[in-house]
Amino acid sequence: MNSRRDFLKISALGTGFMALAPSFNQLFAAPAGAATGFPKRFIFIRKSSGLRPLEMALPTFSKRDKELDEQKQPVEADLDQHELPVWLQGLEGHKENLTILQGLSAKMSENVHYSFSSVMGCFKSNRNTLSAIKRTTVDFELAKLFPSPFGHVELSFADGRTGIVSGYSAPAPQTRNYCYADPETARAELFKSVLNPEAVNSDNDMLSFLQGKEGLAASGIAGHEKRRQEMQVESIEAIRERNKKLIKVSGSLAKFLPEISPVHANGGPDATTPEKQAAMTDVLVAALKAGLTNVVTYTIDDLGTPIVGLPGNETDRVGIHPLGHDEAFGGVPAWKTREQIRISHVNQIKTIVEKLKQVPEGDGNLFDNTMVMYFPENGETHHGIGLEAPFVILSGRNCSLDLAGRYIRLPVLGVEGHKTLGNWYTTLLNAHGNPIGHYGDLDLEMARKKLPQTGAIERFMV
Repeated sequence: MNSRRDFLKISALGTGFMALAPSFNQLFAAPAGAATGFPKRFIFIRKSSGLRPLEMALPTFSKRDKELDEQKQPVEADLDQHELPVWLQGLEGHKENLTILQGLSAKMSENVHYSFSSVMGCFKSNRNTLSAIKRTTVDFELAKLFPSPFGHVELSFADGRTGIVSGYSAPAPQTRNYCYADPETARAELFKSVLNPEAVNSDNDMLSFLQGKEGLAASGIAGHEKRRQEMQVESIEAIRERNKKLIKVSGSLAKFLPEISPVHANGGPDATTPEKQAAMTDVLVAALKAGLTNVVTYTIDDLGTPIVGLPGNETDRVGIHPLGHDEAFGGVPAWKTREQIRISHVNQIKTIVEKLKQVPEGDGNLFDNTMVMYFPENGETHHGIGLEAPFVILSGRNCSLDLAGRYIRLPVLGVEGHKTLGNWYTTLLNAHGNPIGHYGDLDLEMARKKLPQTGAIERFMV
């Protein structure tokens, strides 16, 4: 077996297989006319405390382009002709795949400190209220287009949690996903058919209760909440069917099993943040290589994530929230520590890209059909207001969009030609087989000015 294609052929886990949510929330089956051949893959990496637009500007801009950029006027530049900002220089060898996208707005999303589910769904989340989850988030919509055994996988280092916890993506309205909050748990759950096949078919008390209609009747619930629990029961059945298939091919899956250090046992209380990030990256890449998923959403930190072992602050326990208020740690200025945090994130992005480029697929490699998107969950600064939602994007040569190798600043909010986060997600969906007219809520300022704001960003469409 020389490539991932061989594995997919023999395992029956290719694009025709049903896509199942990793949580107990929702079952997504492959839609009619699902894409054939190699699937497209999407990795969403969410960071906290904003991405300041000036931090993303090119240091070698001409005087004129610098003025336009600072005035938030449209600018486009070829990255090959420029140096990257210090924190992005780890991606120097991948400039042909890199896009720095500025000028999108996210006023329809929740901002300030947290966006919760809203940055992935373009709605106000009312501080993570379940009833406020208005629609399936864009990552789950993409997962429907490119089915896989796990469908969508969510990872998180939020608040220093461990185990399986509530996530931020949404497989359906008023439905919250679950996520894997430490590398050991992610590895154990994604590769359970290899590591512990006996456990795959075992029931615990919660699953047995949910599976029994008596449990639903006894609880006295009705209406929407009853339907949600019925969906959970249906998902459990689907997950068991998936697990049976995974057990049959566990021998083939074993070659993709990632090795992680014993320091990550029991949630990894003694692991440094860089060690945790590296281990989670290994699990993420392994899941993609094995074909277990084609869509991953990864909350790489939030305001409550403890940062330990950061280069330059090795002996400190750095708090992201106080950093956002310019508090120094260990005598290191806050701006410098924030930069080092971003560098640690970019190191993981670089690793993902380089490891995927090493895996053969067709006449190229796994990264050729992959997009990695790194963005702030809460907008342009620590207390984001949604005026800007910057993205750092890395896309392979088979990307269905025309944007690689460029710095692009779009027109500012409130003027003709401005584009929102909803336009960006519409572009992703339209380019990959979902013809939706517009994804997400509309911007009130654009609506008041009667400016066009629906549809894809046509200049990016191939």
